[in-house]
Amino acid sequence: MPLTRSETAVAAFTASYVVAFTLWFLSIGNSEFIVYVVTMICLVAMIGLSLRKAAYPAAMLWALSVWGLAHMAGGGVPVDGSVLYNLVLVTLVETENYVILKYDQLVHAYGFAVTAWLLRHLLLRHFPRTAGSATALVYPVIGAMGLGSLNEMIEFTAVLMVPETNVGGYYNTALDLVFNAVGAVGAMAIAAMVERRGA
Repeated sequence: MPLTRSETAVAAFTASYVVAFTLWFLSIGNSEFIVYVVTMICLVAMIGLSLRKAAYPAAMLWALSVWGLAHMAGGGVPVDGSVLYNLVLVTLVETENYVILKYDQLVHAYGFAVTAWLLRHLLLRHFPRTAGSATALVYPVIGAMGLGSLNEMIEFTAVLMVPETNVGGYYNTALDLVFNAVGAVGAMAIAAMVERRGA
């Protein structure tokens, strides 16, 4: 089936920034983020191939695309001698080892909130009898956290392949996992509230 107008718009938007950032990363010799570009292309392909079976809502496709843009910008937009990912948005907690809240942490929370939403959508679409159950809220959180761990493995791969990266150390990885969970739980809390209001 041909793409709808909304799907075409999302695809064009996503392709435009992926191409732009790929050219930018190549021009500045950022080998680390080429790994992420390849990963993102694979994810876009997976969404495209499952488009009809999954019947993703247009809002979900846009949310996924915005996440991709936020990720590309995080590694590609220079800020104060570093990159956007390292920008401190507001200092909520500060120790000698880490700072909360950084752009990176916000993107993790947002991204895995969208992931939990997507997993819930797939669960309810293919197993509609789970609607209204705790399963439809808990499984997306667990699944999103699992995919968040996979994301950290991909980052670890980048560390092994590229000597100098902006991935960060143990505290960064642990905080990434925490914010993945915060985003996923937050998304399902919103889903639960919407479900109750509609009941």
